[in-house]
Amino acid sequence: MFKKFSPQTDIASQTRMKSSVQRGIRTALLQQMPLLAENDGALMEAIWPKKEGLVAVKCRDHISIYAVNGEPLFFQHFDGPYYPTLKVLHKYPTLLPQVRVDRGAIRFLLSGAHMMCPGFTSAGGSLPPANAAIPAETPVAIHAEGKEHAVGIGLLKLSTEEIKKVNKGVGCEVATYVGDDLWMVEKL
Repeated sequence: MFKKFSPQTDIASQTRMKSSVQRGIRTALLQQMPLLAENDGALMEAIWPKKEGLVAVKCRDHISIYAVNGEPLFFQHFDGPYYPTLKVLHKYPTLLPQVRVDRGAIRFLLSGAHMMCPGFTSAGGSLPPANAAIPAETPVAIHAEGKEHAVGIGLLKLSTEEIKKVNKGVGCEVATYVGDDLWMVEKL
C-alpha cells in the first residue's frame, strides 16, 4: 500500500475532523481493537487523547491516514478495517493479534510482497493454536523469526486454521512494513 508513497505528491487533502466523526472513529477503533478499551480506554487515551483533534489525510488509491499533531496513528483503505501504523504498534505491541513468518519470507516481506501460507506453517513460522484462531479479514501484526518487533502489518485472507489446512496461496496481504514510505514519514 505504501511502497511508493510520497507525502508531497500523494496527499490530496488534509481535513480536521468534526467531533462527531472523531467519536465514530474512536468507537470503531475500540470495537476493532478491544485492547484499546481496557482500563476505561487508558491505552486509547495514551495513543489519541480526547482533547487532541484528529486530522484525516486523504491520499491516492482511497487511503486515509489519521494523524494527531501531524503524527500518523492509524490508516484505512476504502472503508476497510483500521490499521495502526508500525510506529504505534512498536510502542504497543499487543494491539493486534500476532502471526510469525519464517526467515525465508523476511526478504519478501521487506520488499512489500504478500505473505504466502507456507511462510506461516514452516518450522520458523507460527500461527495461534486452534482455540485462539484468528478469523479471515482480520488485521494482524506480522513478526519475523528471530526478530523482537513486528516487521509488518497485514490483513489475513484466510483464517489461521484455513492457512494450516490449505498451506498454499496468499495467507496475508501486507498493508505496511518496516522501511516502506509510511514508515519513513515523521510528520504529515
